[in-house]
Amino acid sequence: MAPRRRGAGLRLCATVFLLDMAFCKGFVEDLDESFKDNRKDDIWLVDFYAPWCGHCKKLEPIWNEVGLEMKSIGSPVKVGKMDATSYSSIASEFGVRGYPTIKLALIRPLPSQQMFEHVQKRHRVFFVYIGGESPLKEKYIDAASELIVYTYFFSASEDVVPEYVILKEMPAVLVFKDETYFVYDEYEDGDLSSWINRERFQNYLTMDGFLLYELGDTGKLVAIAVIDEKNTSNEHTRLKSIIQEVARDYRDQFHRDFQFGHMDGNDYINTLLMDELKVPTVVVLNTSNQQYFLLDRQIGSAEDMAHFIRDILDGTVPAQGGDSILQRLKRIIFDAKSTIVSIFKSSPLMGCFLFGLPLGVISIMCYGIYTADTDGGYIEERYEVSRSEIESQEPVEDSKEQEPSDGATLGPTVQEPKDVLEKKKD
Repeated sequence: MAPRRRGAGLRLCATVFLLDMAFCKGFVEDLDESFKDNRKDDIWLVDFYAPWCGHCKKLEPIWNEVGLEMKSIGSPVKVGKMDATSYSSIASEFGVRGYPTIKLALIRPLPSQQMFEHVQKRHRVFFVYIGGESPLKEKYIDAASELIVYTYFFSASEDVVPEYVILKEMPAVLVFKDETYFVYDEYEDGDLSSWINRERFQNYLTMDGFLLYELGDTGKLVAIAVIDEKNTSNEHTRLKSIIQEVARDYRDQFHRDFQFGHMDGNDYINTLLMDELKVPTVVVLNTSNQQYFLLDRQIGSAEDMAHFIRDILDGTVPAQGGDSILQRLKRIIFDAKSTIVSIFKSSPLMGCFLFGLPLGVISIMCYGIYTADTDGGYIEERYEVSRSEIESQEPVEDSKEQEPSDGATLGPTVQEPKDVLEKKKD
């Protein structure tokens, strides 16, 4: 009976292992001759392998995990593998000389206006380097190698970009998004990699906790209309429309410093601010240092909102929150309180068990310590009493020892004369 159970357990483990492997393999594509055409539309991270290669076989489970991870983080990079012995011409094109070889096409060229228009329809945000070899291109390649998992990088000649694009100098790096484009200015925008990291988002977004976390790396302030999307009243829709209008019409003024969007509900914002915000409202977050700005005026139009944003940039609107020691202590207390409340709300019995059991144990320990101290004091008191009784009895015994025994003379002993003693001897 026991061997059968062990056999069933091993079969179950093997089944789970195979299913897990199959699940991971589903995110790594087996590439063939059609890869020549498909690679123009997407970013590919490709493992060129040989079926007889031992190192390639060891890499396979790790490569499957890479595919799963890229998919889970929403990366634009697709993960694939290709048998380099079967498709040697493609392997040679990528410069494969040994196995396994991993290749990533960081920057894809746009050879024609048709291809540029195709990319523009396919991607909401993408970057383009325009020009020949230069130090700026080297910086662009370095930035692409760092941020390739987050956005798309292309290169093109000047005659490929649309006619509405005006370039003051060459070479140049542009970002295309929100139906317009912005040109990188080293003097105003600073480091190229930091600029790309800031500009890789659309100007207006539907916010959530994960997106706010990502925006923390950009250094931008985030203006959010906190609304209830199920509520169709005029106040909720009006604030959302105002934020959208500012993001669109004041783009040139604020896109370097501000990100705009809306969030459904105030639960996450309340947790972030450790406060209770009324819905609808507008809050401006500095996700890099946990500061925030609340409205101090009525917002009736996009111009009112733009004026409020300018006051924030000028420093006339006081910032709240932050990451000081006091705020960190407040955060610890708030998180502990929120955790306890959520546990009791979701499962009161579990909450009573989790917190009642430790409290009961602590109470028993305190009671044991208290009773131990009381018994020790009682024993010490009894010891002191017995010691005093013994000391009081000692003088009585000494006085008894000094009393003569029965038949003994009370007076002092008188020595008899010497001649009388001699007569007695005779």
